[in-house]
Amino acid sequence: MVTVTVSRPKTKTRAKPERPRLYKVILLNDDITPQEFVVKVLKAVFRMTVDEAYGVMLTAHQKGACVVAVFTKEVAESKATRGTDEGAKAGYPLTFTTERED
Repeated sequence: MVTVTVSRPKTKTRAKPERPRLYKVILLNDDITPQEFVVKVLKAVFRMTVDEAYGVMLTAHQKGACVVAVFTKEVAESKATRGTDEGAKAGYPLTFTTERED
């Protein structure tokens, strides 16, 4: 009599990669930067249409701040820095910040 041993392949438990934390890019209102310039920066840095950029700019103007977009940390920080730098190059206090999304 022959005994046959059947072995089942071991199943590997894969750890699911954690989703990267997301960060909001926030436009802060100031009373010096011209609205047209803010729209121009939003179009260039965040690839918004004129209507989208105008809406974001108006919300920041009326409420003091506005979430522009949500990205991974590195992208959010890069875009916030780029937008703020564009303002500084033109002599305006245009400011973008980032904040972790809950």
